[in-house]
Amino acid sequence: MFTMATFTQITERIESKKADYAAYNFTQTESTAFKTFFDLAQEYDDMEDFYYLCVAVPKAFFGLEARLYVMDAKTGEFPMVSGTPGAAAQGPQLVLTPPPEGHAYLNGSFVMCIKGKKIHMEELPFTAKDNVLGLLEICSASGFDAHKELFFEKYANRIGFNIHNRLILERNVEHLKFIKALVSDIEHNIIVPNMVYKLYLRNLKGLIGKNLEVENAIKARPPGDGRIGAFVAEMSEINQYLKTELGNLERHYMNMSLFLETLLRRSHFDKGRLTLRTKPCRMKEDVVQPQLERYASQFREMGITVDDRFSGIPERDIITVVDVGLMAQVYSNLFSNALKYTREVTESSGLKVKYISYGRQLLKDYFGTGRDGIKYNVFNTGPHIGADERGRLFEDGFRGANSKDKPGTGHGLAFIKNVIELHGGVAGYEATPQGNNFYFILHK
Repeated sequence: MFTMATFTQITERIESKKADYAAYNFTQTESTAFKTFFDLAQEYDDMEDFYYLCVAVPKAFFGLEARLYVMDAKTGEFPMVSGTPGAAAQGPQLVLTPPPEGHAYLNGSFVMCIKGKKIHMEELPFTAKDNVLGLLEICSASGFDAHKELFFEKYANRIGFNIHNRLILERNVEHLKFIKALVSDIEHNIIVPNMVYKLYLRNLKGLIGKNLEVENAIKARPPGDGRIGAFVAEMSEINQYLKTELGNLERHYMNMSLFLETLLRRSHFDKGRLTLRTKPCRMKEDVVQPQLERYASQFREMGITVDDRFSGIPERDIITVVDVGLMAQVYSNLFSNALKYTREVTESSGLKVKYISYGRQLLKDYFGTGRDGIKYNVFNTGPHIGADERGRLFEDGFRGANSKDKPGTGHGLAFIKNVIELHGGVAGYEATPQGNNFYFILHK
């Protein structure tokens, strides 16, 4: 509820605006142009449609050709995003920079800065110098008087407010999509693997209970009993199992800690997208091997052999700069998929095999002259993915015909593609004689 002081301030602003509009003395046509723009700006949700609306109003009401330029967040330049059909006849597009005074005449056109709302500029996904989001060009405007200049400057302001609101809305929508995807990543890489702790703890509880039984049996034996040696041997064997389970817990803890730190970074939530923390590493030692150890027992249970020869380039020759946590999840997703989809195949010799393999190879000049790439592969035996599905494998939510009876969300490969592209690389799939190879290529 408003306080009286707030209501008074608002009333004062209303009176101030009434005085402003009386001074503007806009014509009936100009006022109707404003109203039409406001009404239709709410009707058109698509950004491209809105951009065309911005230039269509000057044409429809005043017969003036117009062009709209909006800042490219990546380059900081102002490319044209829309123009009236007759604008080309008024001359070529201008190479524009924001006029220092907010407006200027260039080649017979009246050019105005389109500015966002100053107090909310930090909410945009980019930095706009002097709050300038774009530029509006009114062609053949050399005869404008001060009144006409004022009208179009006010019109440009209204375009700016609308663009600003739409950019914030787009950012919020992308933020929500990112959080939804991140929840999938957390479920796949944190919550589900975290259930393994229950198995490890149950095993430890059983082994400790067994040790206590042996301890009590030893205490109950009289001195000099010949069975003491057998009890000690049994305790020694149990202790070895305990050490193994402790190692499993420690590795699982380290992996979960890495994934938690990676997925729950504050910078992800601030920016509404995955952000990188890169460092030099040895891919096999720091990234691949820990993930392979996670899945080793499951591969054995499924009768899947692992060819762990990291082929192509000696490990000592390559130091890769990557986000270790995100790249570890890339391999976790690839190994998880291999676990689900590896099948037995028959070699040309008649031998039946069922295995996965991983490796890498140098791709000379892949990213351009003197810019080599390294291709990292994870292969599994089994039937090929259908040719009609291969182009959609990395789409978020897509699941192939062979996955209907398998758990999953169709998010894993989309996550891989996103992470690899953040690293400046590419991800892909290829059918090979005995199965399927998923790969990604990074800069050397």
